Amino acid sequence: MPMKLMPLWTLYGLTRGKATTRWRGEGTEPGQAGFLGMPRFDSSKCREGCRECADSCLPGAISLVPGEDRERVKVDYGRCVVCQMCVEACPTDAFTTSNDWAFGSRTREELIWTRAVSSADGTELKREIRRVFGRSLHVRHVDAGSCNGCESELQALNNPYYNLHRLGVFFTASPRFADLLLVTGPVTYAMRGPLLETYEAMPEPRFVMASGTCAVSGGSNGGGYACGNGLEDLLPVDVYLPGCPPNPPAVIHALLMLLQRAPQRVHGGQMSSGGQPQGDPDA
Repeated sequence: MPMKLMPLWTLYGLTRGKATTRWRGEGTEPGQAGFLGMPRFDSSKCREGCRECADSCLPGAISLVPGEDRERVKVDYGRCVVCQMCVEACPTDAFTTSNDWAFGSRTREELIWTRAVSSADGTELKREIRRVFGRSLHVRHVDAGSCNGCESELQALNNPYYNLHRLGVFFTASPRFADLLLVTGPVTYAMRGPLLETYEAMPEPRFVMASGTCAVSGGSNGGGYACGNGLEDLLPVDVYLPGCPPNPPAVIHALLMLLQRAPQRVHGGQMSSGGQPQGDPDA
């Protein structure tokens, strides 16, 4: 009997070796070099009376609010779709491009750029998370009206490069076996019922993650005739992750943050590398 030849794709895989990124290991990078993240804001460069950034912002992430001596710019990264229009419109470079993609937050307020970067709300999600879940998490994903941009990034989590399973995180088809409800989309009225039914079918303790700007705040279509403003006032959200869409490492970072295996890197709308707030130029 003639010996069968090895399939070419198997031979190719053996010659290429391991493809999985070493990210989350000590001193390793996430493989997102050059990735365009949230625009960075420096209020000290703002020009009095200028509203170019607010006028250019389609989802309303940038607005002007009364200040002690003049109107000040308010930036809500929970509404940002990372279009970079504010960067193009700003005449003073107060808004600049950045590689800030790890914008997961335990509270909605932390996504808003503030003068006081400390938050009185709890900085710990729940102390029992590590004890209850250990190093394993099962996720039930619900598409509540997404454009499928977020879904494309979620699918990439299970490819050989990101290999989410190596971190002990798994997607499950049944809410009855899920620990975390991961929601994408602005929550259309047609999906509100199925979403709530999925949440009610999950056993306690259960957690909710709003993934993508639409789920966080409704995005550009929030409050329209067909949908609400994401998960706001609908479900108790434990982790907010804005982005349009958030890239795979951002999703991984938010999941590990939920499990207390990674620090929160955004405080008061400002990024920091070590999980602590940066200094505020307006303070």
